[in-house]
Amino acid sequence: MPSRSRPAGDDPVGDTPPAVPPAVPPAVPPAVPPARTDRGGLDPRALRADDLRYLLAVARTGLLVTAAEVLGVDHTTVSRRITALETRLGVRLMERGAEGWVLTDVGKAVSESARAIEDALVRVVDAVSGQDAPSLHGTVRVSAPDGFGTVFAAPALVRVRRSHPRLHAELITATRQLSLRPAGFDLALTIGRPPRSRLVTEHLTDYALGLYAGDEYLARCGAPGTVADLREHPLVFYVESMLQVGDLDIERHLPGVTPAFSSTNVFAQVEATRLGAGIGVLPAFLAGRAGLRRVLADEVDIRLPITLAVRREAVTRPAVRAVRDALHHEVADRTAELLPEASARTARSAEPLR
Repeated sequence: MPSRSRPAGDDPVGDTPPAVPPAVPPAVPPAVPPARTDRGGLDPRALRADDLRYLLAVARTGLLVTAAEVLGVDHTTVSRRITALETRLGVRLMERGAEGWVLTDVGKAVSESARAIEDALVRVVDAVSGQDAPSLHGTVRVSAPDGFGTVFAAPALVRVRRSHPRLHAELITATRQLSLRPAGFDLALTIGRPPRSRLVTEHLTDYALGLYAGDEYLARCGAPGTVADLREHPLVFYVESMLQVGDLDIERHLPGVTPAFSSTNVFAQVEATRLGAGIGVLPAFLAGRAGLRRVLADEVDIRLPITLAVRREAVTRPAVRAVRDALHHEVADRTAELLPEASARTARSAEPLR
């Protein structure tokens, strides 16, 4: 259960979790007993519907400070209102995880019902303002790898925002594995297939990686003729000891080859390759933009999936569904960037025989 106050420096989503996650504090007995009716059940009249907005905000962001920013209050107010709601209900609704606050099973059930109240309030506002069609509102937070998030998720979010200006979009970029206890996002894009978790997942697209080099490097060092020749060239890739995505493990794709220039950021890898640091193992959709040359295209053609994951409690939100649809449209419209060689082969096969 959230404490009544937390320091302003609430851990941001995406920071490396502590070695030992903070212990979940024991349930604090309610200051007053839950309001009961003569029949022994909870009395709905004792509940403040506005407290449910605070619960929803923390459930969506995973952090008290971030929820407070969304609601326009301070984080101690958020903690106090959720504590008051838990006291009236006599149950714990949230618990502290390694990466933020997460809903308990009871909290999930309560938040699902709370969304109906929130949606009703929005419809009231729409009716007063003369809008016939319901508008998308609130905040949708998307987590994605650096490269894919910037090049594909950002345009998809812009597309949704153009149609729904009342919607607030947040994009968090980091190339990492999904947590088994997800918090701090509504939708997440991840490389590979995530482990079993409390998420609804689907395959979004595949993308290609290959070996690329700059013109200056190729003029100075020449191109490798075989995969074995790569041992004579410096390789540009991720920092192996800090890589959190198993599908990007270089040993799976190029056994025995060790990167000579490494970075946790794919854009730094692209820039280093462009400047002649070596041969980069890069996504085609980034290498093409940088004007890099493909080498050993027939020998090294890596295909990895991008998985779209949605928190179960966010699946039914209209705003989340709109962002999901926009992501699907974005990758469908730009398949040639994600899988350029496959698109070229498809185009060639469609040409009429002469």
